[in-house]
Amino acid sequence: MPQEVLGDVDDWVTPQEASRLVKVTVQTLANWRARKTGPAYKKISPGRAGRVRYSRQTVLAWINGEREPAA
Repeated sequence: MPQEVLGDVDDWVTPQEASRLVKVTVQTLANWRARKTGPAYKKISPGRAGRVRYSRQTVLAWINGEREPAA
């Protein structure tokens, strides 16, 4: 994961880790991304199957009601 893309790598989580934080399935997160809802995310590689990462702080804020639309 290129550090210049994400900054501090420790602050970013995979969809699997984000799903555990939000307590939904990985597929639900994918559905939310497609609908542009759910916690904001960053796509770090191109294409339909590109890798996605979530900011841990953004996910926690989203859980606490500070819900921003996905990027």
